[in-house]
Amino acid sequence: MTEFLSVDGGTIAYEVTGATGPLVVLAHGMGDSREAYRFLTPALVQAGYRVAATDLRGHGESSVGWASYTRTAIAGDLIALVRHLGGPAVLVGHSISGGAVTIAAAKAPELVTALVELAPFTRKQQVKLGDLRVAAHRRGMTALMATTLLGSTKQWARYLDLAYPGPKSSDWDARLQQITAMLNEPGRMKVLQNMGTTSPADAGEQLANVTRPTLIVQGTLDPDWAAPQAEGEAIVAGLPTGLGRLEMIDGAGHYPHVQFPQQTLAVVLPFLAGVRA
Repeated sequence: MTEFLSVDGGTIAYEVTGATGPLVVLAHGMGDSREAYRFLTPALVQAGYRVAATDLRGHGESSVGWASYTRTAIAGDLIALVRHLGGPAVLVGHSISGGAVTIAAAKAPELVTALVELAPFTRKQQVKLGDLRVAAHRRGMTALMATTLLGSTKQWARYLDLAYPGPKSSDWDARLQQITAMLNEPGRMKVLQNMGTTSPADAGEQLANVTRPTLIVQGTLDPDWAAPQAEGEAIVAGLPTGLGRLEMIDGAGHYPHVQFPQQTLAVVLPFLAGVRA
């Protein structure tokens, strides 16, 4: 059942599953909704966690018309939600939300027990001409830039097809229709375009200030980077020594938690169990 939290600038939608256990807050990537965690949530609840999946500002059932869509702004929403739900919490963030949970952990460590970052954009990106020689990366970035520039749901669908290399989820067609319908709602494509132009620099600046255990999960075939493993290693290197760990999901693209949920859970659940212990 959808619940709503009023914060400065708008309303955040979220849904809590599980009555007891440590709190886990799930934040999706841009152009998506909390349905992105439909495969992970039941397993987390079964493992004994109380799970809150949220729609980012401007997405899903959350309101549009916000003044800002930066990672810092998203982090403020997550901090408010954790405080509202009586945290502390493990924060799980995908893509843009990977950067947001980094900022939240640095700014409100008392509300955060650990971080899981799935294919995160947590560092300022440097475009290198050599990266464009990687065909999958070149095609993915072309579709992503076309979406941002043109506000085209067709280009976003093209990007998603590239971001899920190989097998798609069993509900792929239905889910793609849901995403397209959401983006066709007034103002929502503008949110995606806005987020697509925000820099991860604010998150990168906070990496050294994180004090909680952090798991980075990358797909080996993620087209958002020419070298996904190198990006994950760079994020770990930016964290205080010994705090971060990188796990690679073989064959996964930019959505490992949707494309390969069991393999993703196989690295996330032991990490959470260690934190819980």
